[in-house]
Amino acid sequence: MTAYRKVMEVMNAARINDGPHKCPKGLRHAYGIQAITKGVPLNMLQKWMGHAKMETTAIYTNALGEQQREIAAKMW
Repeated sequence: MTAYRKVMEVMNAARINDGPHKCPKGLRHAYGIQAITKGVPLNMLQKWMGHAKMETTAIYTNALGEQQREIAAKMW
């Protein structure tokens, strides 16, 4: 529970709006999307996120595309 509280503390300090994305999993997902958007190689992101399978990491590449980014921006 201590780690959860720390993560929430950081998210509050960053003024992240309340919603289903305001949780450790949402933060992790945002990290993955941001890394892909910035051109981090998929194999490097896989290592950083601790995924055993590349297919798991590749999920983040599906969130790319202008229309999908616009939809995602409405959530965040």
